[in-house]
Amino acid sequence: MVKKILGKNNFSCITGSNRSVVQKRKLSNNRRLHWYICISGAVADMGAIAVSATAAGSKDSLYVIGACDRNMRRDSIAFSSLPAAAASYLSANYAGYTAQKAYINKDASGTVKGYVAIIQFIGKPVGVQFDGSGAFIKVLEQREGHDFQGGGFHHGGHFDDRDGMKRDTIALSALQAVIKSYYAANYAKDTLVRAFRNRDSSIIVLSSNNGLFATAFTATGTFISRAQLPSHQGHPTYIEISALPSKAQSYLTATYPNYVFKHGFKIMNGTTVQGYVVFIDANATKYAVEFDASGTFVRATTVR
Repeated sequence: MVKKILGKNNFSCITGSNRSVVQKRKLSNNRRLHWYICISGAVADMGAIAVSATAAGSKDSLYVIGACDRNMRRDSIAFSSLPAAAASYLSANYAGYTAQKAYINKDASGTVKGYVAIIQFIGKPVGVQFDGSGAFIKVLEQREGHDFQGGGFHHGGHFDDRDGMKRDTIALSALQAVIKSYYAANYAKDTLVRAFRNRDSSIIVLSSNNGLFATAFTATGTFISRAQLPSHQGHPTYIEISALPSKAQSYLTATYPNYVFKHGFKIMNGTTVQGYVVFIDANATKYAVEFDASGTFVRATTVR
């Protein structure tokens, strides 16, 4: 029964570790066996890779999903074996990252179809998928093991912000005095727009001043870093995700699966739309993504 459920022909993404997964663990009772079979089957069917033994604040394992397409074979490789284009992308977009795992995906004929890199960035796992030449495709979605089915989150879980309730938002009036004092002393002309608390308790404040900025502080209000967000020249006005051109919405969905919309800007020059900037959360990492007036992707910046 176990072999039938977990057999080779049932895998969307075949790996050596998948073939003997049941034999490698002794289970104490039928309930654990049933749970383990379900999780193992889901891991295989969703092309998942374990990236953390436990998610922060959880007892469950953390996985990236969609790392391998149906009927592909995924094999582990040395991180240094990634294509130069993939290595350059990681260095440019995740400065200071720590390499964790790398994989190559091949079809049945042995043709290389793509690569996957798993890294640690500011203490968080990030999975990135590349094509056969090393060109960026997408940031892989992460889920806790018990959230493989459904919307990919549960209340109180690592990714419960996916419910759209914006519990991480901090009222600007509630920002610590030390943060307000920092702005007064260093960026007095900034207009504060929005503030968020990250999973690690650090704080990000969005502001505008002849451009858009994301400034990070520790939980106690100590300055960490400041990044200018990509955007056209013009006056930024707040928008909801529904105001983005459909092309931009489709790009976000494909490139950052199960992302969380945090804040959006429409950049205006008089009555003319110059472009859009969207601040999102993808698996607890924040990104700013820029689009032109038609909704065509321009560039993205990894914030924290």
